[in-house]
Amino acid sequence: MIHDAVIVGAGVSGATIANTLVQAGLQCVLLEAGRDFSPATFPRHEVDATSLLYWGGGLELTSDAALGLLRPKAVGGGSVMNQALLDRFDDEAIDSWRERSGVAFFSRAGLDPWYERVERQMSITTVPEQYANGNAVVFRDGFARNGYRSAPLVRGQRDCRFGDGNSCIECLRGCPIESKQSMPVTQLRRARAAGLAVVAEFEARRVEHQGDTVAVHGVGADGATATYRGRRLICAAGAIGNTHLLLASGFAARLPRLGYEFYTHPQFMTLGVYDRPIDAHRGPLQSYKSDDPGFRRAGFKLENIFAPAAAIAILLPGFGAGHLRRMREITHFACVEVAVRDTQPGRIRVTRRGAPIVDKPFNDEDRRRRDRGLAAIRNIYLSTGAREIIEGAVAIGLHLMGGCTMGVDPARSVTGPDFRLHGFDNIYAADSSIFPDAPGINPSFTIMALASMAAERIVADARA
Repeated sequence: MIHDAVIVGAGVSGATIANTLVQAGLQCVLLEAGRDFSPATFPRHEVDATSLLYWGGGLELTSDAALGLLRPKAVGGGSVMNQALLDRFDDEAIDSWRERSGVAFFSRAGLDPWYERVERQMSITTVPEQYANGNAVVFRDGFARNGYRSAPLVRGQRDCRFGDGNSCIECLRGCPIESKQSMPVTQLRRARAAGLAVVAEFEARRVEHQGDTVAVHGVGADGATATYRGRRLICAAGAIGNTHLLLASGFAARLPRLGYEFYTHPQFMTLGVYDRPIDAHRGPLQSYKSDDPGFRRAGFKLENIFAPAAAIAILLPGFGAGHLRRMREITHFACVEVAVRDTQPGRIRVTRRGAPIVDKPFNDEDRRRRDRGLAAIRNIYLSTGAREIIEGAVAIGLHLMGGCTMGVDPARSVTGPDFRLHGFDNIYAADSSIFPDAPGINPSFTIMALASMAAERIVADARA
């Protein structure tokens, strides 16, 4: 059977594109390496969630082990586990993309209509002030006392029922009441109703371009091999997933920049220890964002976040009884992280055994940005009464971007402004892998906007 489109990756981009295509009458199959969870089957134990919802059992290290990468693995991708933060890119991010890529639609006029289209398709709101938890109050008050600017976070959610005691820390393992506007609740639900075929627990291993068609070869959960053929291939497996698949399939011979320009927004968590309970694990985990122009110019932002107990334990120093004493204070911890708008790109490669490996160095400028952010966090904690500050030793890369960057010049990019890979009329990409550089802003909303734009172009191409 030859499908109109084979889509690899069921995250934000793949789900958005799949829904638009099937609504237009195209026959599509969506392939996803992760499981297809429901509210009844989401793992409720932290260790199970880490091992089942992410590649590498929860953490993949860069080649120098300096950065731990979190790469979602589930039908719905990162939208299942994230906090559904939806921010439009500002002029600084968009202008940087346009200058690097030469792509004209990287502009406010070019992107705003697509942001607005996404907004019409989902419930978007902010957390009511009365539900801000102790960690959010530390964040908000610390900003005000230091003359920093913060603002409410815009989130994709509907009726989270915080008044009933619901906590977003549950949503890190999948929202059990379907309040979070994840892809399974929004785009995929509509697409499945319109006839989309979803194949979960299928790992695409190799792509074969056959002129007018494309074949995707892979392995299912039972170890059996299978092939899916389509008139088009949509690469929607993210920065590492797309790049790994294409490199393993020999595409580097025609795409010399494949795997380059990889960014992560390296994130460094810092704990503040208070004499009073903070209960950072209760209620909505993120209510406010840093909205300070000085931070933006300095290349970082701060986030009021928290994590499950096992993740917090990794951040704490010490061993044995000393570590246990620390963990018993967990309800007195506040947590703020600095996310760096990284300037030093990395590279995704494939080992001799075919596994992906990521080189992601830090340069002096990225370290300066980190240190300025950490200094601001210390000011926040000290001004709000923290008796101790603990800087986490583990750097996390959560926003994985690049590897198939978009641009007008095939010698400097992988994907063209029409969302096709340079030199291939029927292979497309429109997820975070096409980002020209690190925007310094949460990428989810912009991925949705780009995917919506790409989907309309693919539909037009199919009809033509």
